[in-house]
Amino acid sequence: MKRRAFLAASAAAATAVAAKAIAATTERPFGETGVPLQSTEPLPLGPLPGSVYPDPHLESMVKPKEPTFGPTGFPAFAGTMAVERIATGFRWVEGPVYFPAGRYVLFSDIPNNRIMRLDEDDNHVSVFRQPSMNSNGNTIDREGRLVTCEHSGRRITRTELDGSITVIADKYNGKKLNSPNDVVVASDGSIWFTDPVYGIGGYYEGLKEPPEQEKHNVYRVDPKSGDVKVVADDFVEPNGICFSPDEKKLYIIDTGFTDDPKNPCHIRVFDVDVGAGKLSNGKVFVEIEKPSITDGMRADRDGRIWCSIGWGDPKENGVRCYTPAGELLGKIHLPETVANLCFGGQQRNRLYIGASTSVYAVYTSVQGAMKP
Repeated sequence: MKRRAFLAASAAAATAVAAKAIAATTERPFGETGVPLQSTEPLPLGPLPGSVYPDPHLESMVKPKEPTFGPTGFPAFAGTMAVERIATGFRWVEGPVYFPAGRYVLFSDIPNNRIMRLDEDDNHVSVFRQPSMNSNGNTIDREGRLVTCEHSGRRITRTELDGSITVIADKYNGKKLNSPNDVVVASDGSIWFTDPVYGIGGYYEGLKEPPEQEKHNVYRVDPKSGDVKVVADDFVEPNGICFSPDEKKLYIIDTGFTDDPKNPCHIRVFDVDVGAGKLSNGKVFVEIEKPSITDGMRADRDGRIWCSIGWGDPKENGVRCYTPAGELLGKIHLPETVANLCFGGQQRNRLYIGASTSVYAVYTSVQGAMKP
């Protein structure tokens, strides 16, 4: 090779290497990662201040004329129990899910871009995954695998039993999803999830990006083909989602109020054909008094709906329990804004509650539905 040709080839190669280096440095991080939450006086763990038996943090809506033993008619009451704070020091706790085989709870700490693990036997807390792509809602499928909503990933993923990660859905009609928020898995393996824009609206719980979907939809992923289909497209901001224990009803939260005071702030319920992937006869199940909102919910084995409450009157922060007919049975009062919850424990009678910077737990007199 002649000297001039050699120098030209070397310069071209160097330019290509430099171009690759420049391109590599322009890649965005895997989601926002907040700095550690510092506190000179961390919130104390254990039963909440003022806890006695029966726990005054439990309030029944049934007001009997005669004295009763504990809060009448409220299945959160289990006798010798009280609400406990079992972990703290996070920025925004979301998406708790219980894994019975390992007796641990996984939950998202969205701004810190991580999924945490809390062991049931000693409340030991460790990092399960970081970065988590600003994960939000989590659930478990019938095979014991973690299914996760990712804000900055703009996708639904499944963590396989060997630890590998499978992308379940990241596009619809060739366009990116908004920012999947909450997810449930039906008994036939179909995956149902909500897709508002919270995770792409700023840089604190994800990465700010323009939405590509015209609407904020609720989707179903077919268990055999993997096809993604819209099952509801008339929500302002679809949020928490759960099935009734018999899978004949699907409950979906709309937190559109966060965008505009005139928008809805309620839970809707639909008749659902799980196999066909169709919803029908939708109606409002419960209206939430503004400015409070509900964010996440779970069902117990008898069909009652337990949902989070926060962002309004601090005295209302906590959890509410409704009958399948939408009648309020009682409230669990907590000192922090609540985002989401799940049932767990060996008997599935312990309610784990994600609330702002902490995780709370309370033993109840009911059992959660067999799968969240």
